[in-house]
Amino acid sequence: MKLLFVLENYYPHIGGVETLFKHLCESLAARGDDVTVFTSGVIHSAAKKESLNGVKIVRTKYRNRYLFTFFSVFALIPFARKCDHIHTTSYNAAIPARIAAWWCKKSITITFHELWGNLWYRLPYMTKIGAWLHNRFEQIIIRLNFDRFVAVSEFTKNRLIRYGVPSRKVIRIYNGIPYDEFQEITPIKQPGFTYCYFGRLGVSKGLDLLLQAAPHIKKNIPNSNLKLIIPRIPASFHRRIQKMITELDLEDHITELNHLPFDQLKSQVSSSDVVVIPSYSEGFCFSAVEAMALGTPLVISGRGALDEVVTGRYIRMENLTPEALAKAVQKAYHTEWQFKEPTTYPLDDTIAAYQALFDQISAS
Repeated sequence: MKLLFVLENYYPHIGGVETLFKHLCESLAARGDDVTVFTSGVIHSAAKKESLNGVKIVRTKYRNRYLFTFFSVFALIPFARKCDHIHTTSYNAAIPARIAAWWCKKSITITFHELWGNLWYRLPYMTKIGAWLHNRFEQIIIRLNFDRFVAVSEFTKNRLIRYGVPSRKVIRIYNGIPYDEFQEITPIKQPGFTYCYFGRLGVSKGLDLLLQAAPHIKKNIPNSNLKLIIPRIPASFHRRIQKMITELDLEDHITELNHLPFDQLKSQVSSSDVVVIPSYSEGFCFSAVEAMALGTPLVISGRGALDEVVTGRYIRMENLTPEALAKAVQKAYHTEWQFKEPTTYPLDDTIAAYQALFDQISAS
């Protein structure tokens, strides 16, 4: 089967989603499928065309996600003509992939990572016009006539159906991680109590709540430290975080680490006393699952798929406020954990489910 993946980001861009699709594409190529990845040029040092572990990779000149959305379709169509099936993801790759599939009369499936709906209007850092535009963009995508929608959790599956996607078109495939890469970690021992946030910068991630809670935690937990493991991009968002840290007088309370190699990231997370995930919503949450794999307990907002996905030791915030977050971290300091029987999300299971989906499409 000739498969074309249209993805906003791909290796060497690093993240949970990118790792998943790299393993998926390479597993499909290893079993004999002809696999091409069409992606953005966000990593400017990466080759425009290359073959990696049997996967052909084509990177466009567009580094900006919105330019990729609206202009990459012209370069995409020649590759769409040659494939049997197209697979894409929400958000920014979905529109060029759908147009190319329509133009070339190809079947197409989409993985939906999250669906926010009216949550857009309640997120921090969003203007009213920005929230309206993002909400409309999301609504356009779910109304495009994809053949199948892959939801990464039951929460996301139910949201898609609630917002009008026919249930017969929706299949739930949990994201997965390679657990063998989370073994034999050397923690970096640190004094005091460390609570950690790691992941991308985004309006839904609850960083505003975390920073507003930090002065309370600093006051009430002696020798505590907030470890922020974040990228410096988007630069405007990073500047906003830096400004909040200064305004809240948190420079001596926060250790910021940027763009860590994977081994160092795992060591930093595993050496933390707790990982904090105060998100306004999560469609799945790789950070939570990775922290669970490293044996680090969690403080969570409980929003979106977090109640569904998170197991082991955790503390759920009582509500979505800085005060509730500070209280939950103090409970973590006193080891007042809630507990669910641990669950794992093996990458092999995810790959097998996608392979079965593509086999079904090929046979139809």
